[in-house]
Amino acid sequence: MYLNSEKKREIFATHGKSSEDTGTAEGQIALFTYRINHLTEHLKKNRKDFNTERSLVRLVGKRRSLLDYLHSTEINRYRAIVEKLGLRK
Repeated sequence: MYLNSEKKREIFATHGKSSEDTGTAEGQIALFTYRINHLTEHLKKNRKDFNTERSLVRLVGKRRSLLDYLHSTEINRYRAIVEKLGLRK
């Protein structure tokens, strides 16, 4: 499987407060970004996989709502996570 518990801990340790703190917005955004990148690569190979495409669209929406939340509450955290993950060009 592409996402095991060690990889999740690594993502949360890098982008969250700690590896056990899975509830921070930054950690969730980083996890969603990792999953979105994986699904994007899958869809490049399997163009007609519409269930995966739907899952990808839902994940992008969840990430967008978390980013909107951070943008409205704490702009500095929002700017830091966007720069760290390279979400904007």
